[in-house]
Amino acid sequence: MTKMISKAEFLNSVGTVYGPGEWFKVDQDRINKFAEATDDFQFIHVDPERAAKETPFGTTIAHGFLTLSLLAGLVPKIRPNVENTQMGINYGIDKLRFLQPVKVDSEIRVTAKVISLDEKRPGQYLTKTEVTVEIKGEDKPALIVEWLGMTFLGD
Repeated sequence: MTKMISKAEFLNSVGTVYGPGEWFKVDQDRINKFAEATDDFQFIHVDPERAAKETPFGTTIAHGFLTLSLLAGLVPKIRPNVENTQMGINYGIDKLRFLQPVKVDSEIRVTAKVISLDEKRPGQYLTKTEVTVEIKGEDKPALIVEWLGMTFLGD
């Protein structure tokens, strides 16, 4: 169960690191479904035989944007909920770097660090969080992103 924090704890969370989360396996079925959803059927993602022969990876790799999209499910598992939250929305991305491909059947996990938190309007807080996606057994992360989210808090 996700931890609940007070508004005061939320407002004082800059610099706080959450995670790492649990390991999450990225299998070929998930990669294929993402290819179908995005119409991105490049062979490096969906053709294991050809990817093994024609790429330096030796196998298929997850789409970078698949790895990024998994943050929507992985980050909420490590970040606490804030009391009286009415809703939270994606606000954007300030910086994104894909540093290493995620090979099929790799396991990834996330760590999140709150970089900044600003009240834009009464009860509306823009949070910038640096999220790192680690690949099990690898030295370099898959990606690092500065993710923006808007949290709407009630009284």
